[in-house]
Amino acid sequence: MRLIGVCVSGVGVSGGFALPDLCRLRNWCGGALGKASPGCREGIVLLCSALEVQKHSVHTLVFRSLKRTHDMFVADNAKPIPLDEESHKVKMAVKLRTEYGSVLHMPTLKENLREKGGPNAGDPYGHKQYSGNQGQEVEYMVTGTHPYPSGPGVALTADTKVQRMPSESAAQSLAVALPASQSRLDANRTAAGVGDIYRHAGISERSQPPGMSVAMVEAGGNKNSALMPKKAPTMPKPQWHPPWKLYRVISGHLGWVRCIAVEPGNQWFVTGSADRTIKIWDLASGKLKLSLTGHISTVRGVIVSARSPYLFSCGEDKQVKCWDLEYNKVIRHYHGHLSAVYGLDLHPTIDVLVTCSRDSTARIWDVRTKASVHTLSGHTNAVATVKCQAAEPQIITGSHDTTIRLWDLVAGKTRVTLTNHKKSVRAVVLHPRHYTFASGSPDNIKQWKFPDGNFIQNLSGHNAIINTLAVNSDGVLVSGADNGTMHLWDWRTGYNFQRVHAAVQPGSLDSESGIFACVFDQSESRLLTAEADKTIKVYKEDDTATEETHPVSWKPEIIKRKRF
Repeated sequence: MRLIGVCVSGVGVSGGFALPDLCRLRNWCGGALGKASPGCREGIVLLCSALEVQKHSVHTLVFRSLKRTHDMFVADNAKPIPLDEESHKVKMAVKLRTEYGSVLHMPTLKENLREKGGPNAGDPYGHKQYSGNQGQEVEYMVTGTHPYPSGPGVALTADTKVQRMPSESAAQSLAVALPASQSRLDANRTAAGVGDIYRHAGISERSQPPGMSVAMVEAGGNKNSALMPKKAPTMPKPQWHPPWKLYRVISGHLGWVRCIAVEPGNQWFVTGSADRTIKIWDLASGKLKLSLTGHISTVRGVIVSARSPYLFSCGEDKQVKCWDLEYNKVIRHYHGHLSAVYGLDLHPTIDVLVTCSRDSTARIWDVRTKASVHTLSGHTNAVATVKCQAAEPQIITGSHDTTIRLWDLVAGKTRVTLTNHKKSVRAVVLHPRHYTFASGSPDNIKQWKFPDGNFIQNLSGHNAIINTLAVNSDGVLVSGADNGTMHLWDWRTGYNFQRVHAAVQPGSLDSESGIFACVFDQSESRLLTAEADKTIKVYKEDDTATEETHPVSWKPEIIKRKRF
């Protein structure tokens, strides 16, 4: 009896028997019914009835599950709730006042009021009268930064009304009619700030008589904007520059001339060479004035200070030296670089020296104390060039890792990293007047805008390893390459107006044709180049050239400014 009770309770509670188990249990109950005592017979009957209930309950559960599934998937719960017009009106009224309250005084279209002849139909500016418009469906539409209607007393006509809700076909035809950039222009137009809206309000009627002001509606509607002819972008005509010609070759070094600098007084210039010497030359006559020895490897950079009688030099011997030109002796060494020092520059307003090295860093030195103020780390390859300026960013570096970095001098950290170049950046030059700079690489010469390094344009065509760049105030950009070619460009348009490939000096191989550095003198009337044939070449403008003898070969074409 206890076994039967357990079976019954197990079946009733769990209901989890498999179908073969239920069949066997039912057969057992049928055989035991004749042999059992009356008490046991009652338990067996109960067990059989429980088995029958369980059979029916399984079917019930199945149908129940089907009903639940039906209820779940037949009901469209994603269907939006019907829009309540009253609540929608309240919501739009609140949104109008909170988000567009600052421009509600601007020109609006009260088409409903004008059609109905409302109390404010004679108001040409459509100012909102909150007391008089209660209960009327008025649809406001800001049409731009100029008043609409275009002047006092100028009523809206059927031609000047703006379609508020264009049909689908009209929208498609309008999209086809608009030029590609029109959506961007419209976005800029409608995105005027509140200050701009206040400033421009009423300009049309103050500057134009009412009769002519209808033509200015294009600020507010897309119809007339689409009718305006779009001006095709063309290359601006370059400024004419006289060609430059070679007029002096200075020899005296016994190795490649790697660097060159002109002193601020424009009396002499200094060169550094692979023969480990620094030579000072008279600029007017080209005669040697002085030779300085002290470096034990190639001299890679020289610069003359405008704030003190000092000459700074650096070389592949990891040394940075400060020379006192009154005694022609080294008075300071700046120790810290772990490899060859490739370039250096002086800050124009403070006594700070910046050097760049093959150890992938640039270092900022205090000229007086010889202390290393900052180590500018971030480049992943040799830093080939460095330039300083008084404005932010005060330090610009170009590296063999193909990037240009603009540095924060105070924090000693990178402000901007420019990654557009595909190959090593060996030269950077700052424009003396514009807030721009250029960088040279075998793939392109690129122009950039300070302070964020916005790309301006590419100067393509000098397909060589560009070692040096120089620019003067007239907008003449000079690029010197490793194969001895020198290209002269118009800075503003990027037009290449002259190409020079000077012959090597007698006794040199043709393969020794290479330009490592170039610089304009202080008067910007002379161009000096340091070359691989151990000479310094001096160029000047051709005084006999005119626009007729050397015309600009200008072929206007659509600008293709590639970013990379």
